[in-house]
Amino acid sequence: MTPLFVLTPRPFVSPLRRVLTPVCALAAALAIGGVIVALLGRSPAAAFRVFLVEPLTDPWAAQEVLLKATPLVLIATGLLFCFRASRWNIGAEGQFLVGGLCGGGIAILTHGMTGAWILPAMMLAGACGGLAYAALPALLRVRFGISEILTSLMLVYVADLLLDYLVRGPWRDPKGFNFPQSVAFSDAALLHPLLEGGRLHAGMILALAAALAAALVFRRTLFGFAIAASGEAPRAANFAGFNEGRITILVFLISGALAGLAGVIEVAGQVGQLRPGFGQGLGFTAIIVAFLGRLSPLGAVLAALVIAVLLIGAESAQVSLKLPLDLARFFMGLLLICILLGESLERYRIRFRRAEKERPA
Repeated sequence: MTPLFVLTPRPFVSPLRRVLTPVCALAAALAIGGVIVALLGRSPAAAFRVFLVEPLTDPWAAQEVLLKATPLVLIATGLLFCFRASRWNIGAEGQFLVGGLCGGGIAILTHGMTGAWILPAMMLAGACGGLAYAALPALLRVRFGISEILTSLMLVYVADLLLDYLVRGPWRDPKGFNFPQSVAFSDAALLHPLLEGGRLHAGMILALAAALAAALVFRRTLFGFAIAASGEAPRAANFAGFNEGRITILVFLISGALAGLAGVIEVAGQVGQLRPGFGQGLGFTAIIVAFLGRLSPLGAVLAALVIAVLLIGAESAQVSLKLPLDLARFFMGLLLICILLGESLERYRIRFRRAEKERPA
């Protein structure tokens, strides 16, 4: 039977369409989310105010938005290297957790000590831990041709179980009333607020610096061109002399290092100790940030702020509107679907056909 419609490639995609696609995807997700909120018996207008307006107008909530966006920017910036090269690192959450574990391990080993070297050592250990953990799926793909999607995703659960084992066993605080958590980090192992009475710390500056450095790499370096060529035209990249295996390993190492650094910033900034689930799914959320930002470093910064506003708004809505916190996770998945659908409609045009009756044999 003849299909009712076919997708035909667009000969040209205007810059305006590229800008409007993520905006329309966000608007569509908000509209569908408003319908869901109405079906739950709540006012969509009140939900819109709590989700989008209050996090931007309340000073305390605005700081929380920036804090929530900081690890998202770092992880998403690292993912841009993989996604632009068409390498699918789905396990940034695991690299984030391992980075936090490595950095937190330094904090535990130096507990009670002082010295300006402790925090830099934690960040270096976290970046190296995330880098090493990301190297596993990259090497498995290059050496054995195993899908990096499966291996990177499965390693997330290994990292999560390792964290759970350590905070319930060897690294558990003996004075923590049997709670699964490590000792609280010493003052020298914490990221302190930049301003007195505030909560913003230097992690935000590191995240913006990483995004700026990524933008320069993509626009001004041969390595950035090699990444783009490998992702858009692999055969042409091979003919040009760019080694596919080398690019795969390098983009995974960069992605893992930034995810691991984000893990250290999270435990040394907001959490202050190791505990199960300190990542709160930020590694998976960063995938949405990367695509909502159109695989652009600047776009990732803006997308991280949008997602952070929604996450903080969801926490407020749980209290003020009695909406379930899982509604935010549902909305993130819905937003990703809308983004992918929008990108498909951006690249392809729908052409309907008249249904033809099947002729008897």
